[in-house]
Amino acid sequence: MMTPEQVSQIAGAVLDPVCNKPLADFKAIKNVAVDGDTVAVTVAPGYPVKSVEEEIKLRVREALQTAGFKSVLVTVSGEIISHRVQRGLKTLANVKNIIAVSSGKGGVGKSTVTANLALALAAEGARVGVLDADIYGPSQPMMLGAKGQPMSVDGVNMEPIESLGLQINSVGFMIDPDEPMIWRGPLVVQALTQLLTQTNWNDLDYLVIDMPPGTGDIQLTLSQSVPVTGAVVVTTPQDIALLDAKKGLRMFEKVNVPVLGIVENMALFVCPKCGHMEHIFGEGGARRMSEQYKVPVLGQLPLETSIREQADSGRPTVVSHPDSEVAAIYRKIALQAAAAIAQRSKDMSRIMPSVKVMND
Repeated sequence: MMTPEQVSQIAGAVLDPVCNKPLADFKAIKNVAVDGDTVAVTVAPGYPVKSVEEEIKLRVREALQTAGFKSVLVTVSGEIISHRVQRGLKTLANVKNIIAVSSGKGGVGKSTVTANLALALAAEGARVGVLDADIYGPSQPMMLGAKGQPMSVDGVNMEPIESLGLQINSVGFMIDPDEPMIWRGPLVVQALTQLLTQTNWNDLDYLVIDMPPGTGDIQLTLSQSVPVTGAVVVTTPQDIALLDAKKGLRMFEKVNVPVLGIVENMALFVCPKCGHMEHIFGEGGARRMSEQYKVPVLGQLPLETSIREQADSGRPTVVSHPDSEVAAIYRKIALQAAAAIAQRSKDMSRIMPSVKVMND
């Protein structure tokens, strides 16, 4: 009879459908039970699994049937745990993982990617929040159709605004949308720290932060003080955008925040009338950046009027057209980012060592 360890090796060699790596890389094989030619196994890859659950079951079942088992029961769990952040920082008690979405410059679609990334993670079964850290241009309330002002029960902490299944907070809820923000750097950092730590996030698997564009003092301070699990860098294929995106990527490297991958926005324009394809902002920029820095390209998004229109209306593509090709790209980006986090080391910052006092 095959041992549980042998079953774990067989199931662990099965390739994960999201990033094509062995499930053993995720330490995903749990609760193996063997009874003659019957086996039961739980697969917990550590990322939300709604759209890939059946594919994981099929792959593991086929591998174990090939190994000789006649009856195979595979259970797939989408449970998500906290993963390691920068040295010296602790994860938030009610937020398991923080994903920072950044760009070296403005105008590359970072906020639209943030909104759709968060919605895609939620669509896969995760509990997700969005923190709009773009103080000078807060756009998440409009993009996510979120209105109102955060309430406080205790006079100190704020309750997040809920919309489209997400928990959201933004300085945009607290100011007149027509008023310019003229705060200096230290005040901005203080405000963002309060938004992060004084919001009653409710048991989030992922908090997606829409970072301010650029790589200045504000971005650097945030990267050093916020416990970030991983970062996503958004760029367009344009050389000037790539130049700034590389600076953002190197900034995260310097503060020991892993870059989960690159999202290339506005990669291709397809004429809606004749179908002609045009690389308006250049071609292959993200791929070259990926090769140079050994960071994967999570996805390439087209330049489409509908993406902008849907975000402006408060119902981004993932919720307004969930079966569209663009929504599928966003879900792929979200799953690959979540899978990259799942392969990180488990967070130990909140586990206190036990102390024993011994009498001589």
